[in-house]
Amino acid sequence: MAIKFQYNKTSFQQLEKQLKMRVRTLPIIKNKESALRVEVKRSKAEVVTLEERLEQQIQAYEAMFALWNEFDASLIKVSDVHLGIKKIAGVRIPLLENVDFEVRPYSLFSAPKWYADGIHLLKGLAHTAIEREFMLAKLNLLEHARKKTTQKVNLFEKVQIPGYQDALLKIKRFMEDEENLSKSSQKILKSQQEKKKEAER
Repeated sequence: MAIKFQYNKTSFQQLEKQLKMRVRTLPIIKNKESALRVEVKRSKAEVVTLEERLEQQIQAYEAMFALWNEFDASLIKVSDVHLGIKKIAGVRIPLLENVDFEVRPYSLFSAPKWYADGIHLLKGLAHTAIEREFMLAKLNLLEHARKKTTQKVNLFEKVQIPGYQDALLKIKRFMEDEENLSKSSQKILKSQQEKKKEAER
């Protein structure tokens, strides 16, 4: 990305202002990037933990597999999922606050004794599965934000800041050269005028 500028004081001042802003902003963006990096790592670990827990719950479900044929699946359903929002390093992340289940009443006398345990098991299984989905969504949002922030850090560090410094150096040299030329031409003019005066005498 080439930085557009003109060889004058106004352009020099504008570029200086832009450079100062980027140099001031860079540490903030770097902090955001490192905070996001830590959060991504933590979220990945949480996803792994949730997947392990889900796997254990599925195994517990499969251990009772023969009994599930008797189970009435319409007894339990997810009625609501409560969401919250948390800001992590300036990124809005959805949070799972609670999952509400609707359990249809059933006869404790005519239903098998294990129904209560089955309902409890299904609640745990559904809650973990929903929590895992939220964690994956959170991880995707954080990954995306981290990539964008890393791109911005690289843009500032490797492209814009050196570009502005280079442009300022070019303008400074140009202005110095102009000043030197001006002084040289004044000296030449002065010496020519002095020679003329001496010739007239």
